Parts: sequence; C-alpha cells; structure tokens
Amino acid sequence: MAAGREAMEAPIVGDVTHQYVAFAVVVGLFLVAPLFIYPVFLMNVLCFALFACAFNLLIGYGGLLSFGHAAFFGTAGYVAGHAAKVWGLPPELAILVGVGAAAGLGFVFGLLAIRRQGIYFAMITLALAQMAYFFYLQAPFTGGEDGIQAIPRGVMFGVLDLENTTTLYFVVLTIFIAGFLLIYRTIHSPLGQVLKAVRENEPRAISLGYRADHYKLIAFVLSAALSGLAGGTKAIVFQLATLTDVHWAMSGEVVLMTLLGGLGTVFGPVAGALIIVALQTYLAPLGAWVTVVQGAIFVVCVLTFRRGIVGELGRLIKRPL
Repeated sequence: MAAGREAMEAPIVGDVTHQYVAFAVVVGLFLVAPLFIYPVFLMNVLCFALFACAFNLLIGYGGLLSFGHAAFFGTAGYVAGHAAKVWGLPPELAILVGVGAAAGLGFVFGLLAIRRQGIYFAMITLALAQMAYFFYLQAPFTGGEDGIQAIPRGVMFGVLDLENTTTLYFVVLTIFIAGFLLIYRTIHSPLGQVLKAVRENEPRAISLGYRADHYKLIAFVLSAALSGLAGGTKAIVFQLATLTDVHWAMSGEVVLMTLLGGLGTVFGPVAGALIIVALQTYLAPLGAWVTVVQGAIFVVCVLTFRRGIVGELGRLIKRPL
C-alpha cells in the first residue's frame, strides 16, 4: 500500500514548457487587447473565463458534473454588491466577502451532494441551486426581479480608482490571472493528482487509503470559491447583480463553455468563454435566436471536436493544453 501511495502521489513528469508559452501568449493578448477591443467586453470574457475554469476544476479533474454552479456565481455577486452598496465596503473587501459567502454555500452544497455520484449528484446540485434562486427572488436585500443596481465600484486598496475603465480592466485581468494560476497549481499539486485518481477509479483510490469524499469536498468548495470570485468581480464591474446570475440557464452556459473549449484542459474554458460571450454580444440583434445558434455550434463541435477546440488542438500538436 505504501508503494501504491508513493506512486500515486509522485508528480507526473511531462513537458510543460508549451503550457508556459501558451500562458504567456494568452496574457500578452489580453494586455494589448484593450487597444483594439472594447474593454467592457473583455472584462465580461475574463469574468466568465474564470467562472468556466473554476467549473472545469470540478468536472474536468474531479469528474463531478454540477448543474448548480450558478448559485455560487450569483451568491457572490449579490453579497459583494450588497456589501459595497449598503455596507460601504471597499471593492476588495466586498469581493472577498462574496467569495466567502460562495465558499460557505459550496461547503453546505458539497456536504449534501458528494455522497452521490453521476446523474444523482448533478440533480442534487441543480435542486439546491433552484432553492437558492427562489430564495434570492424573495429575499428583501436582493431587490427581487430588479436586482441590486448602481453598485459603486469604489477605490481598491485606497489608490486604484475603478471608475477609470483602464484601471478597472487591469484589476480584472490581475484577478483572472491570480485565479487561473491558483487553479493551475491545484491541478498539478498532490491534491490534483488524487482528484484525477478518484475520477479515474474511485474504489482503487479508496483502497489505497484516500478519503475520496474528503478530497471531492475540498475540490467542490475551492471551485465554489473561485466561481464566487468571478461572480463578485462581475458585480463590481457591471455595477449590477440580478437573478440572471443564479438562474439554472447560467449553470448550463458554464457547462457549454467548458465542453466547447475542452473538458479537462487548462486553457479550454478560456476559449469556450470567449466564444460564448462573443456570440451573445455580437449576435444580440438576433434575440432569442442566439440560443439556437449556440445550440447548433455546440452540436457541430461535439460531432467534429469531441475533445473541444483546445483539446483537439492539443491532440494535433501532440501536447496537452
């Protein structure tokens, strides 16, 4: 058993240079992108990219399909917005309070859901998320169907005026990079390796002495917290927190982003978020037909790019991305 444990905990040796290069390219593109693309659109992409990466940590590396991640995304948005507008907290503290609320909710959801697997796990998370949705619909502090509006952006750390669009963009980019690096480190840590082992063969991991439910709960809470980081940041950026962010359709969108970009890939959720947000933004004149277009693209990608866009690209160059 000791030998098996050491083998499982040993880091997987591989060529990661290409991932560092890809990361540098992605960051470089986002650094210069505001010169050519509307910064508010880019900030929306970054928020959803972080959300998708957090979801991918759970499903791509833990094998847990959650249909309730919108609850964490929206909860952080509501709490951060309320903290900034009503309590008068600066943006960094408001976002942290939102992250804490999302992590706490994730802990409760996780305790109730991780005892089940497969479709049962997914349905439990969906049911819990719908309970959260109806709570926010009725709760007095959320503003009901109107949501929390006119959330002040404030001054971060007392020096960064977030009313300046350029300053706000680079703050959001920094938050995204920090969250992305945390996810990357988690994936390549002993925790990440155990999660992969549980995903591939849970009974064998248990036989080696690992408490599978313990590790799955850690992954669930971490994923919820990072989803909350994305949701709280989005609320500050757009000065708005609404029921849209806690609706089941938002959970469906993050699943679509992850699958479209590449499930279990490092950069896939970023690509998926960029594509979906771009479709929603630039095809907005089509109205409800945007959903039809998204569905058609998803079907085509599933039939032709079964590993997702980034997954297929990685297969072509024979290197994981």
